[in-house]
Amino acid sequence: MCVVLGANSGRSSCQSCSLLGVGQAFSGTQNVSSVQKDEAWRVNVRIQGCDLEHGYLCGTMEALNVPMADTPVVTFWEGEIVDTKNYTFFTGKWEASPEDDIRHWSKFPSFSPLLGQVEADGGKSLDLSNYPYIFMRWKEQYFVNVGTDCGLTIAGFYYICFSCSNGSISGFYYDPNSSPYQKLELKSTNDGRSGFSFSSYELQ
Repeated sequence: MCVVLGANSGRSSCQSCSLLGVGQAFSGTQNVSSVQKDEAWRVNVRIQGCDLEHGYLCGTMEALNVPMADTPVVTFWEGEIVDTKNYTFFTGKWEASPEDDIRHWSKFPSFSPLLGQVEADGGKSLDLSNYPYIFMRWKEQYFVNVGTDCGLTIAGFYYICFSCSNGSISGFYYDPNSSPYQKLELKSTNDGRSGFSFSSYELQ
């Protein structure tokens, strides 16, 4: 699997990242704790499609043991890969200011070496093609198996950091109207990657 993270050279640089591919599954938790309660949901994620040349990927997220839901809640999300060509570290939408962006990205230790350049120009001059981490934003678009009256909101989005070395994902949910810094922690699984069973998910 090849992740295209071309920077400013005019050609696409390729970073080998076999753990970030169509059909790949991840599992872990999302901490939704607040002042009143300590709570974590079990979460499963699967990548369903990608167009890495344009910094795009999409997938599904399944939240289990959600208190107000009778069934696991599945959402469809679309993602932006911060490749400095299609997307920078500054979101520019979804009610996220540059200050919000810096505050959330800075929660990832792997972002620290990039901070100065991101503050200067949004990271546009960075070459991330060989960086061992991939930064993304995931925005849930709609509920797959429940109605909008399920008691949950998908108004916000996730700041995501993916490790190319072990396939782990860390993320923080941003929504001005929700508890801050809800942390997503996922690890890569082999589910769905055997044989060619996942090829049908390729986007046309």
